[in-house]
Amino acid sequence: MEADDWLRTIESKLDISHCEGHDRVLFAAHQLQGQAHDWWVTFSTAHPKPQDISWQEFRRAFRDHFVPKGEVKVKRREFLSLKQGSMSVQEYLTKFMQLSRYAPDDVDEDDKKQDCFREGLNPRLRYALSSSD
Repeated sequence: MEADDWLRTIESKLDISHCEGHDRVLFAAHQLQGQAHDWWVTFSTAHPKPQDISWQEFRRAFRDHFVPKGEVKVKRREFLSLKQGSMSVQEYLTKFMQLSRYAPDDVDEDDKKQDCFREGLNPRLRYALSSSD
């Protein structure tokens, strides 16, 4: 999911540079190349007020166009069925964080995120954590 990774990288750069509002859209659009740039030209030209495109609107439209919904569903299922298995806790955490972006409704609250994380841990570790609560 190259497009989704690109979007995450851009968002990170925007956050670090404290870029806000429509400037986020302008910065991201300036970074687009090839087919993605062509998409932006078409999208912004068709928009009644291109200067009013919000970051949320840009992000949603970009993902709708470049991140196949079928792949997102597959990644969400992969997240929901994720188990630690033979992974170290750090490896499991990394995989959990990578996949959690495809299941935002399942991790939109800290309690839900913790429950999902614990559910995938190896039983012995999950039991040790639950007995310490």
